[in-house]
Amino acid sequence: MRGVPQQRAAEFGTRQHLTDEEFATRGTQREGARETQDRGAVGTFRNEEGTRTFGYTSMVIDPPDGRIPPVLPDARQRRQAGTFGVGPFNTMQDFSLYDRCITRGVVGSFGPAVYGNGARILQTPDTVAISYEMVHDTRIIPLDSRPPLGAGIHLLMGDSRGHFEGNTLVVDSANFTDQTALGGVRHSDQLKLTERFTRIDPEMIDYEIRVEDPLTWEKPWTMRMTITQQPGYAIYEYACHEGNMAMRNILSAERAYERASAEAAVKGEAPPERVFERVNGPDRAR
Repeated sequence: MRGVPQQRAAEFGTRQHLTDEEFATRGTQREGARETQDRGAVGTFRNEEGTRTFGYTSMVIDPPDGRIPPVLPDARQRRQAGTFGVGPFNTMQDFSLYDRCITRGVVGSFGPAVYGNGARILQTPDTVAISYEMVHDTRIIPLDSRPPLGAGIHLLMGDSRGHFEGNTLVVDSANFTDQTALGGVRHSDQLKLTERFTRIDPEMIDYEIRVEDPLTWEKPWTMRMTITQQPGYAIYEYACHEGNMAMRNILSAERAYERASAEAAVKGEAPPERVFERVNGPDRAR
């Protein structure tokens, strides 16, 4: 799914698929990216490239324009924690759960990332278990019609129950916390997800996610991704934990900047300049 934007560009209108010419252009771009990696690109943030290219104009397929519905006014006030937010960065709690190596959330865990995109799906007669490579979450989804958890229990990955509708596995999830983000905004604890897994050939699964949260978006919306097997892919340990050195180093650097700013103020000087650099995405302070 790399190269497919989450939201659709206005030029495509309600069109869900690229034309043959547009698809050929995307295919050339993705092949170039694959060749770059195959030539031995190395580093902490080496990009993983899949073996297929898809002609979707966006991951969002409903509303028909492929755009996430407007966020409600109160939801806009929820501060987005983490290195993609604006700070302040004073404690561990000022960072997202992804930064802290705790979770990427249900939808984020399947979203394409720079590396660690693997997932293992295991089905038993009464359970489906999904283990994600990056941030090492494992979801246990009962299929035995057991009742959901009580309303007072909230989990980072929610409480899930699954059932089959024909060949489609349908997973309903609720009882979320309000500590994870979806579509670039922190959702509320009223979030409900409906996931649909449908095998469309021996190596691909169509994956749809219906998102409902009356306290966050004006109306529900739906995303679609295609999960594919990749021959020879090995899932590696994601050896990241909340107490890792990154958190300590980021916080100590912020305290050092504050000390330098205070010293400059005493001398009547301007605070030190914050240098911004682009690191695999949004500008970040260095």
